Amino acid sequence: MAILALEDGTIWTGHAFGAVTETVGEVVFNTALSGYQEVLTDPSYHGQMVVMTATQVGNTGVNFEDEESRRPYVAGFIVRELSPVASNWRSQEALDAYLKRGNVPGITGLNTRALTLHLRTHGALRGALSTLPEAQPRDLVDRARAWSGLAGRDLAVEVTCTDTHQWREPSRIEWGLAGANGVYRPRVVVYDYGVKQNILRRLHSLGCDVLVVPAKTPLSVADSLGPDGYLLSNGPGDPEGLPYAAQTVAALIERGSCTLGICLGHQLIGLALGGRIYKLKFGHHGANQPVKDVEAGRVRITSQNHNYAVVPESLPSFAIPTEINLNDGTLEGFRLLDRPIWSVQYHPEASPGPHDADEVFQEFVTSVKERVWLRSGQS
Repeated sequence: MAILALEDGTIWTGHAFGAVTETVGEVVFNTALSGYQEVLTDPSYHGQMVVMTATQVGNTGVNFEDEESRRPYVAGFIVRELSPVASNWRSQEALDAYLKRGNVPGITGLNTRALTLHLRTHGALRGALSTLPEAQPRDLVDRARAWSGLAGRDLAVEVTCTDTHQWREPSRIEWGLAGANGVYRPRVVVYDYGVKQNILRRLHSLGCDVLVVPAKTPLSVADSLGPDGYLLSNGPGDPEGLPYAAQTVAALIERGSCTLGICLGHQLIGLALGGRIYKLKFGHHGANQPVKDVEAGRVRITSQNHNYAVVPESLPSFAIPTEINLNDGTLEGFRLLDRPIWSVQYHPEASPGPHDADEVFQEFVTSVKERVWLRSGQS
C-alpha cells in the first residue's frame, strides 16, 4: 500500500515500490514515452515528484550508462503500471531495486491520467508520498500543506558539483557535426547549477575541453581557468533563489563573453538583463514540446523540464526573441544583438528526446572557435 496526498486534500492510493519511506515535494507530470531513467537522474527534478503519463514504466530496467547525474534526484516516482519484468539487453538492474538503492519511494496502480488532468486543471501541487505501512491520509495532507515549497529556495547548491573538474567523456552515440577542427580544443567553462551529463558529453564530442565549476564559483576563479566560452547549465527550482548566479551572469554580459544559457541558465540571463520571471501553471516536462524558430520559420520538437519562464516584454530592446513554444506561446530562446550571448529554454542535449535541437551546441562551439581564431590572428 502507498498513499499520495495533495495539498488540496485529494488522496491517491496504490501499491508501493522503491524505498520504504515518506517524502514531500512538488507534484508535476512528464509526457515522455520513454527515458524514465534520464528523468529520474535529471537534477532539475530535485524537490519534485514526477508522474509519468506513459502507461507502463520499468520494462527496460536500468543501466548505469544512461544516468544524467550520479544518483536519482526526484523526490518520488508515480506510475500507472510498474512492469513486472525488465527485458532489455542493456539492463543492469530492475527499476524497483534502483529506487530502493537511491532511497526514492514509488507508487504504482493509480489512475495517472486522472492525476495528470487534475494537475493540468489546478496546477503543480505540493504533495506527500508515503510507502510506510502505518501512513494515514489526513496526516499526509497536513504534511503536504506544511511544506514550504520550492519558491525562492536555492536548490542549485544542493545538486552542484563539489569541486572544479574536467569532463572527458564523449557522447555514446554521435550525430551531426563532431570532432575538433585542428589541434587546439577551445576551452568551455560550465557553471553547474544541476547540469545533465549529456550537455557535457556533447561539448566534449564537438571538440571542446570542458571544465565544470560549482554553482557559487566566483567569476575571477572561473576566468583563471582560461576559458574561451561559458555555458550556464540547467538546474532545479526558482531562478530568483540564486542572486549570486545572476550577478555572475551580469558580469559575463557586461564584458560580452561568449555565453550559452540552457533552461535555468536561460532564465538567469533574463534576470541579469533586468527581465522578469514567472511560474508556469504546471510547467513543461516532456520530450515532445514543439518550438518555432521565429527567424527561420521552422519547428523543432524538443525535450523540456522547467517550471519558470521569462517574460519577453521585460527584456531590453537588444535582446531579440528567437524561438517560441507553439503550445502556449512562451519564450523559448533569445539572443543579444551586440554580443555573442544567447539562450534556450529547452534541452538541446535531449536525453530523453529527439535530437532536433543539437544545432544549438554546434552553433555555440562554432562561435567559440571563431573567436579563438580571431584572437590568434587566423581567418
